[in-house]
Amino acid sequence: MENIQSSVEVNNEWGIVAARQAGRDLSRQLGFGNVDQARITTAISELARNIYLYANRGEIRLEVVENTVNTRLRKGIRVIAVDEGPGIQNIRQVMVDGFTTSSGLGAGLPGVKRLMDEFTIDSEVGVGTTITATKWTR
Repeated sequence: MENIQSSVEVNNEWGIVAARQAGRDLSRQLGFGNVDQARITTAISELARNIYLYANRGEIRLEVVENTVNTRLRKGIRVIAVDEGPGIQNIRQVMVDGFTTSSGLGAGLPGVKRLMDEFTIDSEVGVGTTITATKWTR
């Protein structure tokens, strides 16, 4: 399969919807089951919502990735949420379950980390944030 890549701009609620749909479509093409498709879509929704709420604009990038584990080729979807917003002052704090700076449930970034197989945050105050999350096929 070719390395399908897409990018969805998030600057309004329609951007959140478009990012979710792009993630669902790509995860389906890669052969993820319904449960993993829902996990990926939920993670994308949370990341896109955070961009919209806290940075006003940014993008969700989707990439097809591959690796080999025990001589078996695996495919995956990498979700990269990028913004040039205010940045995250205390990453440790936002990774605590229940922490919220909005009226949300606080499942946010810890929830995304649980839904995906790999998760990293790179953020600089006043510069922006990049969150990368990857889900692998089983």
